[in-house]
Amino acid sequence: MAERWRRCSACKNDIALSAVYWVCSVSTCNRVRTALVFCSVDCWEIHLPTERHREAWAVEKRAPKVPDPPEGAPRMRATSGHGPVSGSGSTAGRAGSGAGSSPGAGSAPRTIVRRASADTDEDESLPTDILVVASKLKTYIREGSGFNTSDRVMLVLSDVLRKLCDHAIANARRAGRDIVESRDLPPEPPPRPR
Repeated sequence: MAERWRRCSACKNDIALSAVYWVCSVSTCNRVRTALVFCSVDCWEIHLPTERHREAWAVEKRAPKVPDPPEGAPRMRATSGHGPVSGSGSTAGRAGSGAGSSPGAGSAPRTIVRRASADTDEDESLPTDILVVASKLKTYIREGSGFNTSDRVMLVLSDVLRKLCDHAIANARRAGRDIVESRDLPPEPPPRPR
């Protein structure tokens, strides 16, 4: 029998090391103290009525291959082949978004499942939080066009920002620097004609 990593937050069944598990996309469910993990999407759905998320989905993750260190011990996460880097919190405590974290006032949450792309080599231990300030982005779009903005735009923009950051990190590493500078980012595309 596989060694237990954690217990499901809903049914309390064991989640084995290297097993697939699920987390909620809402950041309040993924704080270090909360760190809700679920053995199935059905178990994830159990917590929805009590949390009353306005918009949430289950995010598929894979448990680490080694057990969590004992309480108080520093946690380590491996980066892409460059040795261990000190990290804080569990891998489950980093997934999620701030979008839709306030309680809904009437609409029922929809079940949306997000899986990591099979063709990318994603490091499961890296944060997948929202990287943009939603209120400022929504204000910018509203003032520039009069349009409203879906909360899912923050997820897509955060993914784009992560790719830009990865590109900049690679450029800084090639240049022998340990500081990412503006010149490491790809050049701006030319403005579109209006």
